[in-house]
Amino acid sequence: MKKRLQVFISSTYVDLIEERQAAVSAVLKSGHIPAGMELFTAGDKSQWEIIKRWIDESDVYMLILGGRYGSVEVESGVSYTELEYNYALETGKPLFAVVIDEQALEYKVKEYGTSVIETERPSELKLFRNKVLDNMSAFFEDLKDIRLCVMESLPEIAASRELSGWVSGSEVPDTKGLVDEIAKLNAQIVDLTKENSSLAQKLAKNPKLTSEQEFQELAEILKKTDIKIPPDLADGDEDATNSLYGLFIIIQDHMVTGVTNRINQDSSVYFMYSNVCPKLQIHGLVQNEKVASVQWRRFSITKKGQDFLAYIEKQKLTSA
Repeated sequence: MKKRLQVFISSTYVDLIEERQAAVSAVLKSGHIPAGMELFTAGDKSQWEIIKRWIDESDVYMLILGGRYGSVEVESGVSYTELEYNYALETGKPLFAVVIDEQALEYKVKEYGTSVIETERPSELKLFRNKVLDNMSAFFEDLKDIRLCVMESLPEIAASRELSGWVSGSEVPDTKGLVDEIAKLNAQIVDLTKENSSLAQKLAKNPKLTSEQEFQELAEILKKTDIKIPPDLADGDEDATNSLYGLFIIIQDHMVTGVTNRINQDSSVYFMYSNVCPKLQIHGLVQNEKVASVQWRRFSITKKGQDFLAYIEKQKLTSA
């Protein structure tokens, strides 16, 4: 599915109207969505909260830095343009910047006068400019350079980062099959929960049962639980199955780092995440957890799962 990234374009406004339009045009030509805050009034705290939300909801932040520092927020003494840039840095937003070349700025002053250069806070602008140049940035002399930077930077960011983006409704696959599969899985979960409950009751009545006896009964349950293998993972065999016991052994190496639901993974990983791990979770062998700072979730092995694998290895050595 082709994703359209939302790009937040930040800059001082009056002195960079043509430059902003060039960036907007390039973003659109690249097949993505530009977003900007020129319709909002600088200096209003409530508007600043809205701007932050727009940055949060955008996939990429782009800065166009010319010869002006911009309107300053009274309490901090920092321009709103720099506040936006700082916020994008603090939140880990993918970003890039285009900075006007010194010679290009001189030409701009000759054409438009001193309205395009900073006269009140030149030192603050210099520090801001140095900060920007320390991160992903490029110089521009004319509008062509801005368009080129957009066309080069967006594909690179899209390829190196897992970004949400926007997806056309016509490209979203039919989910009816997934809904049916979820219904089947829910029914199986009910059955497995009953079996697990029965096992728990046995353990409650007989507290002397050892972990080995518990694992022996669990192994029998898992061996009796058949899982249908997708044809593309079984050399085209539409009737291929394997026991939950066998699949747990097969995926044990994957469980060291965990099985996630990230996009663009091998179909076997999706099968493990959607069909195998939820059933193992019922027996306490794996757990589902949110991965910090990303948008996907992960199944990882529990202490009980590790002990159960150790029990299986012990049984192999005993029977050898």
